[in-house]
Amino acid sequence: MEEKELQMLIDLTDARGVPGNEGEVRDVFKRYAEPFAEEFVQDGLGGVFAKHTGDVEGPVVLLAGHLDEVGFMVTAITDKGFIKFQTLGGWWGQVMLAQQVEITSSKGERFHGVIGCKPPHVLTAEARKKPYEVKDMFIDIGASSKEQVQEWGIRPGDMITPYIGFKRMNGSKYLLAKAWDNRVGTAVAIKVLEKLAQEGHPNVLFAGANVQEEVGLRGAKTATHMIRPDIAFALDTGTAGDTPGMTPQEADSELGKGPQLLIFDASMIPHRGLRDFIVAVAEECKIPFQYTVIAGGGTDAGSQHQSLDGIPSFAITVPVRYLHSHTSVIHEDDYLNAVKLVTEVVKRLDTAAIAKIRANV
Repeated sequence: MEEKELQMLIDLTDARGVPGNEGEVRDVFKRYAEPFAEEFVQDGLGGVFAKHTGDVEGPVVLLAGHLDEVGFMVTAITDKGFIKFQTLGGWWGQVMLAQQVEITSSKGERFHGVIGCKPPHVLTAEARKKPYEVKDMFIDIGASSKEQVQEWGIRPGDMITPYIGFKRMNGSKYLLAKAWDNRVGTAVAIKVLEKLAQEGHPNVLFAGANVQEEVGLRGAKTATHMIRPDIAFALDTGTAGDTPGMTPQEADSELGKGPQLLIFDASMIPHRGLRDFIVAVAEECKIPFQYTVIAGGGTDAGSQHQSLDGIPSFAITVPVRYLHSHTSVIHEDDYLNAVKLVTEVVKRLDTAAIAKIRANV
């Protein structure tokens, strides 16, 4: 991977953006997409897309990552200066304790903290056997009083994000960072836009990212309604099943074996014609891919396909270890092959191809 492309991944994952507070990530997206965009369009919630018209003004194709990451929001400040918070997105309490966070005040200043709880030494033996409840956790920012926190400019509603540094793991192709869900999908959208702008395509492309995916696929509704695409793609992440303890049913995807084609999730049954088209392109171009099922979750395609009169939609995802935690891991080749696959698919989505897809339901 070129150094510039790696830096884009670093900038995207380092950026802070929880649901409803995605501005910093949006700025990074626009900085990298600007050289290839005819214009940017933005919906009323903050989803942003770069438009690029191809060799002919053909069908409208939407590529959408999502800008937001799972995180937290300040809800209250205790008299002794500890922060109470609300989770934003799906968190499992066991991955939260003793993890570092950053609070971004409404003035844009950042404050470091750590998620704490009562020490296990004072808990009963029975209590220590149970997961600690999120509602009883707090954030310690080194303040001594409520007044001091207020003087620092921290208020209820301020954004809290996980704190972790980007790492290439020991010279390998495994990349560790926060917020791969879903900065990697946003990165795929940027790189596909770049490639198609340079190589050509037969449609009107809108490549970008929705907001508020982690709290119910909300931004995908407004963005799809605004753009009114003929075909829509959610570029997101999926679970990897290659770590110890996974059952054979859970181990349907491995890092390094290619992007995932999401053939079923709790939010949608993908369009059959579009699914078959994508598989045919992957096989023709010899791009590795993996089928996956997520019975307990969904992607923005779940909102895309129900918009307007029904939009043929599909989710192409990058497998990730340790989703919805401070620290997640992807494989470089999966990202690069996702870019290749989406690029080749969009190149073939002319008027005739889309008519054939729509007929195959």
